Amino acid sequence: MGFTRAELESFRDTTVPDLVGPGLTLLFVGINPGLWTAATKTHFAHPGNRFYPALRLAGIIERDIDRGTGMSDDDRAHLIARGVGISNLVHRATAKASELTADELRAGGEQLRSLVRDLRPRVVAVAGVTAYRAAFGAKGAVQGRQPEPFEGAELWVVPNPSGLNAHDTVDTLAAAYREPAVAAGLIAGPA
Repeated sequence: MGFTRAELESFRDTTVPDLVGPGLTLLFVGINPGLWTAATKTHFAHPGNRFYPALRLAGIIERDIDRGTGMSDDDRAHLIARGVGISNLVHRATAKASELTADELRAGGEQLRSLVRDLRPRVVAVAGVTAYRAAFGAKGAVQGRQPEPFEGAELWVVPNPSGLNAHDTVDTLAAAYREPAVAAGLIAGPA
C-alpha cells in the first residue's frame, strides 16, 4: 500500500484511537500519530518505523505485524490479548513531531495522566525522551526506568522507533522495549 503526498496530507490533524483493552499491563505511548498512521489507523505505521519488528524481536508479540498496510482486527486482538496497549501524548496527526507546540505536549501529558489513572496499566513506556521532557517538564530525564511512579504505574522512557531516529537499530530498540515488558510481567527476565 502506498499513498501520494496529497493523500497523506488529507489526514493532517485527524486522530487515531488508542489501542487498549481489558487486562492492559504495558502501555506504549508515542509522541503523536504521523500521517501514515492516520491513513492506516495503525499506530507506528510508517513502513520505516521499527516498533513492531522490535516488539517481535523482544518477544513482546508473537507474530509479525505489517505496519505499512495497517493492522488487521486479528493483529489488534493479539496485542490486546498480550496485555499491550498503544496511545500518544498528542492525538493530532502531523507530518513531523516537530510541528507540535510545547502547549500541546504539556496538555497531552495531562491527558495521559488521566488515561493511566483510568486504565491502571502496570507499566507505561513513553517512546521519545525529548517529547517526554517537554510534556512533563522533566528537563533532566534520561531513557530507562524513571525514579518516580506515574499515576500508580512504573514509568519508563524508551527510544522512539521512527526511522528518523538513526541512533537506534531494531536490536537496540528490542533491548530497550524488553525491559519495561519484563517489569510488566509480560515476558520473563534474565534468569
